[in-house]
Amino acid sequence: MVAIHAEPSTSTTTHKKNRRKISKKNLKPAEPGQAREGDEDMHEEPISSEVAEAAQAAVLEEDNGNADDDELMIDSDPSSLPAQNAAPSFPPLPASAQRSTLKSETRRIPIPPHRMTPLKKDWVNIFGPLTEILGLQVRMNVQRKAVEIRTSKHTKEVGALQKGADFVKSFALGFDVNDAIALLRLDDLYLDSFEIKDVKTLHGDHLSRAIGRIAGQDGKTKFTIENASRTRIVLADTKIHILGSFQNIKIARDAIVSLILGSPPGKVYAGLRTVSSRMRQRAL
Repeated sequence: MVAIHAEPSTSTTTHKKNRRKISKKNLKPAEPGQAREGDEDMHEEPISSEVAEAAQAAVLEEDNGNADDDELMIDSDPSSLPAQNAAPSFPPLPASAQRSTLKSETRRIPIPPHRMTPLKKDWVNIFGPLTEILGLQVRMNVQRKAVEIRTSKHTKEVGALQKGADFVKSFALGFDVNDAIALLRLDDLYLDSFEIKDVKTLHGDHLSRAIGRIAGQDGKTKFTIENASRTRIVLADTKIHILGSFQNIKIARDAIVSLILGSPPGKVYAGLRTVSSRMRQRAL
């Protein structure tokens, strides 16, 4: 029986010796001015004392702030806190502050030529309510053919100037003075104006027949619409002006539009009877 003894290879032994030498070199103490290899990953640069003190002070301030917040949350009484949803209360505005006494406002209402003669006849009835009821100053500018009104120290209401302008404008459009005065006494009256061509484009005889259907024989249809809707209507050629409350103006305008579109007067009368009966029931 033959025994074979295998000697260890020299390559493995030399490799181990080299590794030991490398490890010993790494373990050698470094010189005072140099850093050992591999120490960059293990150790960080030293922190200066100023940075450390600033960080410590910031931590202390944060702790104090949290402590103050805790004290506020603990010591606060919910009954003493102001209500968030409560509406702010303001004292009423005095009557003197509502008047614009610093600067007077002026309005100029032009008067058409065909209304100059009625204006001269009813001038006393026009400037009387403006000065007595609203406390406005009124004058007639003959050169400009316009009525000028402005506020004064006797004006009591803020909207007095607008009311006076609507009153003079309604007279200029053709309404009677007694009907136009209602604009000064009531707050829910308005003026509405439109033309026949806004509803339907008509020319020649068709336009004349539409105007005739609105007026009726001797103005019968117009008076019927006025009485049923409690409004006042002015037919000025192709323009139609209505004076009344918002709901009543709508009723009168619907009836006039039906006549312009060609509905017979009898059908319009029947609709007005139904509307007037409903208005009486609502009034009761």
